[in-house]
Amino acid sequence: MPAVTVENPLTLPRVTAAADAAGRPVLAVTTAPSGFEGEGFPVRRAFAGIDHQHLDPFIMMDQMGEVDYAAGEPRGTPWHPHRGFETVTYLIDGTFVHQDSHGGGGVITDGDTQWMTAGSGLLHIEAPPEELVVSGGLFHGLQLWVNLPRKDKMIAPKYQDIRGGTVKLLASEDGGALIRLIAGDLGGHAGPGATHTPITMTHVSVSPGARVTLPWRPEFNALAYGLAGHGSAGEEGRPFRMGQAVVFGAGDSVTIRADRTQESRTANFEVVLLGGLPIREPVFHYGPFVMNSHAELAQAFEDFRAGRLGTVPAGH
Repeated sequence: MPAVTVENPLTLPRVTAAADAAGRPVLAVTTAPSGFEGEGFPVRRAFAGIDHQHLDPFIMMDQMGEVDYAAGEPRGTPWHPHRGFETVTYLIDGTFVHQDSHGGGGVITDGDTQWMTAGSGLLHIEAPPEELVVSGGLFHGLQLWVNLPRKDKMIAPKYQDIRGGTVKLLASEDGGALIRLIAGDLGGHAGPGATHTPITMTHVSVSPGARVTLPWRPEFNALAYGLAGHGSAGEEGRPFRMGQAVVFGAGDSVTIRADRTQESRTANFEVVLLGGLPIREPVFHYGPFVMNSHAELAQAFEDFRAGRLGTVPAGH
């Protein structure tokens, strides 16, 4: 980890915050509980325990793995429905195959992102390819759920395949951090992901002892999650590490530092930094559906049972 990198970050465009930018303080640091999803692959619930007012427009995020599977062990999810939001699957190591009841989907591997807009609803499946099941191997990634505003809840489903090679690569001011901009805008640079809800999503590798301060839209919230290693957040240097999430307060810049000594399993402090424009609408979330009212949730379940969200293709 990570799959998408460069030998010399100093060759990349630099991102800097204004000298008078107001740094965002750290409001909270939470630890993600571990569990299992789908057919039994390990996850950490990255945002468990964080109040929705700090998450909006995000619903949840799972860190999938990091796990080194033995032969026959890789797992996925069975066919299941979604309605009312988007799933963003970022794969750092390994391979995942997606397929949906509308004929969409594809294969994502090291450094790729698949952005699925469930919208009005579909059925889909996520699974390792057969060759990975046979051989085993490393698997590590994230799945983020992004809410859709009321006006977009019932739009037609669609996919975006964002290949690792199309992610915008940037560097911090001194080159001590490599920034992968997956979606949104950062310091005038745009990521390849197209979003219905304005968000910024990045994966940052901070070298041991380095500090990165990034400009951040003041109207967005700001969250960080440690994928590997350890360091601190905010001007106050609040410690956090792999498996912990940071909630930032108001301001127009965010700061992450890496400790000078990292673990033997990771060269850098690996952090997902993301934020978005709050939708500020009622959220009724149950299982695979995210709607604006209890009645809309009930309708989603009724439509699923009636087969109106699609059917599993022949052969599955």
